[in-house]
Amino acid sequence: MRVRWHYVPELVTLLIAVYVQFKLAEWLLATHRAQRSERLRHAIRVAALISCVWLFFGFAFDIPAHAGRLPHWTWITFLRAGSMLWAICSTGAVLVYPLWKGVERFNPERRRALVVLRNALAVAPIAAAGYGTFIERNRFRVVEAGVPMPGLPKDLDGLRLVQLTDIHLSAFLSVKDLERIVGMANETRPHIALVTGDIVTGADDPLEAGIRRLARLRSDAGTLGCMGNHEIYAKAMRPATELGARLGIRFLRGASHQLRFGAAVLNLGGVDHQQFGKPYLTGSAKLIAPDATNILLSHNPDVFPVAARQGWHLTVSGHTHGGQIGAEILGENFSVARLYTPYVYGLYRMEKSAIYVSRGVGTVGVPTRVGAPPEVSLIRLCAI
Repeated sequence: MRVRWHYVPELVTLLIAVYVQFKLAEWLLATHRAQRSERLRHAIRVAALISCVWLFFGFAFDIPAHAGRLPHWTWITFLRAGSMLWAICSTGAVLVYPLWKGVERFNPERRRALVVLRNALAVAPIAAAGYGTFIERNRFRVVEAGVPMPGLPKDLDGLRLVQLTDIHLSAFLSVKDLERIVGMANETRPHIALVTGDIVTGADDPLEAGIRRLARLRSDAGTLGCMGNHEIYAKAMRPATELGARLGIRFLRGASHQLRFGAAVLNLGGVDHQQFGKPYLTGSAKLIAPDATNILLSHNPDVFPVAARQGWHLTVSGHTHGGQIGAEILGENFSVARLYTPYVYGLYRMEKSAIYVSRGVGTVGVPTRVGAPPEVSLIRLCAI
């Protein structure tokens, strides 16, 4: 039986979340009120058991391989999202537990100030999750990124590529939201529009409506794209490719397309989502065009070292959501995405090659963004 290593982060997260429920129950059972009431102790144990079951089913429904197979009923979507939000909030509560207990050792004057701090820390995860769910998740913005490229032809200097990725059109990102996002992209007046995967999350999401809205993207040279992992889960790659072709979106699936700007040739290649644990970009080197500037569209960014060795000048990716939930400490981004790839968000370089990783606009699993606001990416090529 082949081990599916990409499930490991989900399983580890689930085990941590279950452990947190036991720690919370242990903490509550140790309170004076619980010690005086057998009924309360029983209620705490039952609540802990319910939390564990809730988390188990929520995480089970989120396993990527099941995303396209399970019925995409609304209650499953909210069960999954709620369990993950609870995992975040309960873990935050357990992390501040030592401070909660430590306050008792201080004198009354200091204790009052520490109690305020303790209570603030206790509600901080809940406040952050609420902010990320109801405010930050919907604060779409255009983020411009200049990409210095050695030897870039004069006619490509300043070329603007607008990128939409990880849309996840679903219960947590509506068709109306996508219309607004496409409008923002068009306002950048790009030379090329790029769609780099995960248009939908599951099989029952409105793929056709999403592609019809993406067909409204306006650029000088048209719209090109590649497929993400959720197109695979939803079995949507062929329908997306065919409908996209009819509506003017060219999805590059192991193929390339050349565009001419003045005397310069821009060669864009695209690949389907590259499966973790298998060789990356097999056969993609043949898509590179000599005497052209070569740009690779790849949903997942961990292909970058291989792309650089093959000779791609720029790779354009998404997939990570910029971590979706994370924090930047001393210039370093800390998030779950770090378990998958070192290329979480922004511009990275390797010798003469570069990659830009967009945060994307949608969410998956838990409908919140903390420390990773959604973005419409405007990539500007710069000659150096």
